[in-house]
Amino acid sequence: MTAQDSHANRSSFSSTLRTISRFRETGISIFILILVVAISLNTSTFLKITNLQNLFMNISILAIVALGQTIVIIAHGIDLSVSSIIGLVAMMVAFMLKAYPGMPVALALLLGMVLGSVLGMLNGLIITIGKVPPIIATLGTLSIYRGLVFFYSQGSWINAFELPKDFKSFALATPLLLPNLIIIAIVVAVIVYYFLNHTRTGRNIYAVGSNPASAQFAGIQTQRIIFLVYVLSGIAAGLAGVLWASYYASAQTNTGLGFELQTVAAAVVGGVSISGGVGTVPGVLLGALLLGIIQNALTLINISPFWELAAQGLLILLAVVSDNLIMRRTQRANRK
Repeated sequence: MTAQDSHANRSSFSSTLRTISRFRETGISIFILILVVAISLNTSTFLKITNLQNLFMNISILAIVALGQTIVIIAHGIDLSVSSIIGLVAMMVAFMLKAYPGMPVALALLLGMVLGSVLGMLNGLIITIGKVPPIIATLGTLSIYRGLVFFYSQGSWINAFELPKDFKSFALATPLLLPNLIIIAIVVAVIVYYFLNHTRTGRNIYAVGSNPASAQFAGIQTQRIIFLVYVLSGIAAGLAGVLWASYYASAQTNTGLGFELQTVAAAVVGGVSISGGVGTVPGVLLGALLLGIIQNALTLINISPFWELAAQGLLILLAVVSDNLIMRRTQRANRK
């Protein structure tokens, strides 16, 4: 088999997986509709405007971080440190706002993204230069960054009365009919969609995730791409940290604790292959919506939060098993 034939087979394989991913988005959409109907029949509160607004507000932060996580997973990596980045950035920005209450909200958002990018860079350096596997590297920084939350805050919290009024009202403010939090999530989704689908770097991320060796042979600097995706994930988590502090009007030592599981779940349930190279922004948004609906429904029906975690774990397992079955069948078809 020639190099051209091999490249053609890989392109065909990647194209097939993307097509299957789109079919999965259709399946998720149908499942969400069925779930909404079932929940609405059990509780009339679900379709009320206030509840729907709370639902979309809650999934907005999840969608922002999950999109950053998606970029990493497409490049065949994983970022388990996002929850700790959210907590550390939220705490650091909240302390800055307490010390300088006149700080503009836009500057606070920018500061959060800069801090997030620095933490993401550390992840990228450990993985690319230190040659540490992503799951081990980010599991380590998850603990380190969470420890820094306690070190920086000395175990104290920033409460609502200590934050400026304009910052606390920012996430819920509706200058364009929609709350700022939802608007920012939409803007981030549009930017990530354009970046992944209409830029060379975005296409290179897919290439690195599909086959790092072939990507490097084609002239793509794979280490730079891997470093970049962790920086982007850090920026998304940093932005989410500031928005979290604004939405909940506080910064606590346990802010974002366990949130990394939700971001991975939203990505893989939305059709992002854990093996890399496959995933779409609409799919991730649908995955985040599905998780948000499940969480909201369990709260309305007064079911234990344990079942929310169980549902997330089950959805991740089903998505990964489905990916493996699809890839095996596609590989067999290509060989034939």
